[in-house]
Amino acid sequence: MTTTTALVSTVSASFLGSLVEVVEAFTIVLAVGITRSWRPALIGAGLALALLVVLVLAFGPLIALVPIHLMQFVVGVLLLLFGMRWLRKAILRSAGIIPLHDEAQEFAKETDLLARQAAERKADYLAGLAAFKAVLLEGVEVVFIVIAVGTARGLTLYAGLGALAAVVLVMIVGAALHRPLTQIPENALKFAVGLMLTSFGVFWLGEGIGAEWPGADLALLGILAILGMTSAIAVSLARKAAPLAGRPS
Repeated sequence: MTTTTALVSTVSASFLGSLVEVVEAFTIVLAVGITRSWRPALIGAGLALALLVVLVLAFGPLIALVPIHLMQFVVGVLLLLFGMRWLRKAILRSAGIIPLHDEAQEFAKETDLLARQAAERKADYLAGLAAFKAVLLEGVEVVFIVIAVGTARGLTLYAGLGALAAVVLVMIVGAALHRPLTQIPENALKFAVGLMLTSFGVFWLGEGIGAEWPGADLALLGILAILGMTSAIAVSLARKAAPLAGRPS
């Protein structure tokens, strides 16, 4: 039975995770459009979106053939690996061990690269390829997030709506501002998404092996709280250890 907790957590995870990926793709497409022209930017992005649709239509129906417990187990493992990768980087960024991700810096880097390629005869091709790769790579991650957080509870449609809302929001705000979305706290979002995806991974891995969670879907909130406290402790310990690591032995 679908509960409000499962529905809200699924849509939230899909929306926030997709928001991060769409912002990154939008930054590259915007750089291509402004530096070169909008024609290769839109053609590259459009081809990538078309390929993503084909992949979803081709492989999406196969998911229904997988037994639910096997699906929960596989999705749980994948979400753990995926979420913990995001969470690890978010912890290291929060502790100041690795630099924060900066969309303005990424935009400047991409525009500089495209400007240096402008003199080449195949400049439009390279610009379109940059937009294509950005949308395809980030889009694949969005598709994975939607399938992962939605499939195990039969909420793929709602997860898809959460991702669609993220896409629409970024497109509207980006079109209005016509510049990188530097005001979105992307690193904080990545921390939150890492926590949510890892929580889903733990929850569904448990269900996949037949565990009975106390409180059913409400156990997700407990797992999220435990992971949140553990991550906060990890950030604190990493901040203390960072200066020590830089001292000569």
